[in-house]
Amino acid sequence: MGPISMKLEAEKKYLFCTCGKSKDTVLCDGAHRDTRFKPLHFSVKESKNYHLCTCKKSNNLPFCDGTHASV
Repeated sequence: MGPISMKLEAEKKYLFCTCGKSKDTVLCDGAHRDTRFKPLHFSVKESKNYHLCTCKKSNNLPFCDGTHASV
């Protein structure tokens, strides 16, 4: 599965889903509660569209780095 493009707002705090159980697989909705996973806290400096990782293998989480192409 490839990245999801999402408009993010500058300086807003986000929680990136690291477990893959959230309904949209990108932003945490608390579905990790029965796992060992913790969400990744992040923010961006500029309001614009970003490509967020859905494969959870990026070396630049929460952002896609193209790793999904080799998964």
